[in-house]
Amino acid sequence: MSLTDTELVEQANTAFYETMERGDFDELSELWLDDDISCIHPGWPVLTGRGEVLRSYALIMANTEYIQFFLTDVKVSVAGDTALVTCTENILSSGPAEDGGALGPLVGQLVVATNVFRRTSDGWKIWSHHGSPVLTETDGEEDENSPP
Repeated sequence: MSLTDTELVEQANTAFYETMERGDFDELSELWLDDDISCIHPGWPVLTGRGEVLRSYALIMANTEYIQFFLTDVKVSVAGDTALVTCTENILSSGPAEDGGALGPLVGQLVVATNVFRRTSDGWKIWSHHGSPVLTETDGEEDENSPP
């Protein structure tokens, strides 16, 4: 039984996050299109072009000892040779190991992401990734402009 386009895009999206968890830069590079790509990491400026985008992932991998993604709210839409995936990245990570070899402190972060894929002869490839932090209210503070 062959997989639907939606299932294939879901697999490509999952591979993107699993590859980051493993820190496999070469495999991560293979998941992206060869032409104009873009990426927005939370708090970063827009990165364009294969060199800038892949350099950013190399830096993240070099400075992250541990990262794990728990994806929720995954929605896939396919229109012809383009696919859009939205999801919530529930991220658990730590920086470089401290003296003594132990992991640095673990930090949790919530990011909403949009991943755009294009169909190629080699399967679905990432065209663009955009992650935005989810701002949470702290200690009962409420913003009057926030939605109910």
